[in-house]
Amino acid sequence: MSKTFVIGHVNPDTDSIASAMGYAWLLRERDGVEAIAARAGALNPQTAWTLKRLELDPPILLTDASPRFDSVMLRYDTIRPQAQLGAAWALASKTGGVAPIVDADGKPFGLINGLSLFKYFIETLGPRPAETTVREMMSAPCKDAADTSAAKFPANARIRDFLNRILRDETSDYWVIDENGLYLGVARQRDLLNPPRLKIILVDHNEPRQSIGALEEAELLEVLDHHRLGNSHTHTPIRFTVDVVGSTSTLVSEMSAEAGLSMPPNLAGALLAGLLSDTLILASPTVTLRDKSAAERLARWAFVGGSPLKGETIESFGTALLAAGAGLSNRDPHEIVNTDIKQYEAGGFKFAIAQAEVTDLLQLADHLIPLSKALDDLKDKQGLDFAMLLVTDIVRGSSRLILSSHAPLILDDLPYPPLPDGTRHAPGVVSRKKQLLPVVLGLLE
Repeated sequence: MSKTFVIGHVNPDTDSIASAMGYAWLLRERDGVEAIAARAGALNPQTAWTLKRLELDPPILLTDASPRFDSVMLRYDTIRPQAQLGAAWALASKTGGVAPIVDADGKPFGLINGLSLFKYFIETLGPRPAETTVREMMSAPCKDAADTSAAKFPANARIRDFLNRILRDETSDYWVIDENGLYLGVARQRDLLNPPRLKIILVDHNEPRQSIGALEEAELLEVLDHHRLGNSHTHTPIRFTVDVVGSTSTLVSEMSAEAGLSMPPNLAGALLAGLLSDTLILASPTVTLRDKSAAERLARWAFVGGSPLKGETIESFGTALLAAGAGLSNRDPHEIVNTDIKQYEAGGFKFAIAQAEVTDLLQLADHLIPLSKALDDLKDKQGLDFAMLLVTDIVRGSSRLILSSHAPLILDDLPYPPLPDGTRHAPGVVSRKKQLLPVVLGLLE
């Protein structure tokens, strides 16, 4: 449990993935922390293109922070069912009182512990204990004294899902198995009732609704972000950095430079992709001078000999990057509204704003009906009061806004004129964070 997982928000975008990878690298290089980049959901098309272009593996998938059985198991030595009971006795003396009996095929047969031995001795000795010697009992096969009823739990299963069963069980030792039912280790009840918490660092978000599931069961160490505050309480002080820049990748690149470190070219390219994606190639209203400096720094690290991006420029790489994530034709409407989406609460309303990028708003006409239905399905499935989809033309810097049906009447006051097709025209709006969200919050609050 010395590992620390660096992870972005659910429905991760390129900045969320890149900043997790970059910050995990920085923690390893600068601080010697065993940091691992993780993701809380599937890669979107743009991020998948970026990682393939840069020859990088995606971060591990971590859907929630609830402790698993593999976090408390111990891979004890094993013995075969036909081995003498004396061998199990010797093993149990080393493990604290348990000896796993495993078949030749690697599957659990039974556990020998204090309770199973006591039952075996009672059954063997009967009313005349003097007639059976200890030597004779220790020569018996292990299978005769093994408890074959011990529960088996998958290594990746959440402990909390089985707590009621564990509390009711008379035994205190359990099997931990892999997906094929093969032996991995043994978990003790005392450890299952007080499992170690995953160590988590959040990047590119701080609101619990956007975080990995069961975050309250983890040990939150740090937050590194560039969005509005909406963070949950913590039991102990943590490092908390939220700054006014266009991307979290900017912050990671600055911290690397401050440490006197230079990122590997492909990782620098990933951070540059996160920065350019979040700022629409430095054209978004969220852009600061620090973002521009960070882009130049990352380009210097990334566009070098031997790099997958050798010969690229910020403009050429950024254009290809945005094109990889743009378009509606080859994507399912439900995928579009669920890929780049964030949930919020304000004024007693629960709502979500999704964003999709296109190279021409004219294509929206062919997809408006299925997108509207997908938005309604999203609203109903997530139990929201309303949902929005901001479809942004990344070439011309303008957007159209689609609202779910039965939206609150207060949204009629949005400063975006309605069009005959039911959408709203949002000229110059390209940023959900800095342009659309403050307007919506202003109305609801």
